[in-house]
Amino acid sequence: MNRFLRWLSAFALATALTPAFAQAGRPEIAMIPANPAMWTVHGSEGTAYLLGSIHLLPSNIRWQTPRIAAALKAADTFVFEIPMDASTQAGALAFIQKNGTLPDGTTLPSLLDENARSDYDEAIRISHVDPSVLENKRPWLAMIVLDLGTITRQNLSPASGIDQQVYAISQTESGKSYRAFETPEQQFELLMPANEKLELEEFDIGLRELKSNNLNMGSLIDAWAHGDQKALEHITNAGFKGHADIEKTLLTDRNENWVGQLEKMLAEPHTYFITVGAGHLLGPKGVPALLRAKGYRVEGP
Repeated sequence: MNRFLRWLSAFALATALTPAFAQAGRPEIAMIPANPAMWTVHGSEGTAYLLGSIHLLPSNIRWQTPRIAAALKAADTFVFEIPMDASTQAGALAFIQKNGTLPDGTTLPSLLDENARSDYDEAIRISHVDPSVLENKRPWLAMIVLDLGTITRQNLSPASGIDQQVYAISQTESGKSYRAFETPEQQFELLMPANEKLELEEFDIGLRELKSNNLNMGSLIDAWAHGDQKALEHITNAGFKGHADIEKTLLTDRNENWVGQLEKMLAEPHTYFITVGAGHLLGPKGVPALLRAKGYRVEGP
């Protein structure tokens, strides 16, 4: 599976690791206009605006179109994948400390064979991650850190992700309330392999993929910025090709769970601004399509 889909699917990753990478990348000057897709859902009592997020972006994307700005202002309740307050980051870091480190006396390089060690050294060179940071990390977490290091070398940052920006905007006015579909722990558990052998195998594959494609997110961001749902869906489908079980776990099951929660929200007299990974809003299995299938009036692309 193309690994950047994780950054469409699990916001807890970027949230937990933001402090280490928020300042990465080169300074930017010119602003680039974007027109991301947004949907409006009408319920029996409530209205919801759905905006697809890219969790890591350059800082010079101007994404607040007049329509999005009006929706941000109208909303009284903001909904994210996970809670956005400071305690969430602390909880995510606690989860990483408990589940992301190797037993005392074991180092990550010691688990790798000669070929994997060569790929590991190359991944460190590409990502510019300090090897000492990875020394005691479990493979699943080490791969995430290497991925994020590589991504931020492309001038991208979790701090510029749409989720973080929407939350910051919402904080400028009083009287707003907040909800979340999941906990950080639930998101991390989706990404930890079931056993150590599989975890190491996936790490080996991830190292080779990182070395070969450097996790280029340019096409993904370009499609999102142009509101090109077909292109985004094509990228997502290509990433999940041959991995129907992973697609079910990361997207399909979660979308259905979120729709169930949304139905309850839409029966309440609130205006919601909902920000989730763009991959969750695409195609016939996406949240907007599932809501349409249940009879809700959904306006948008």
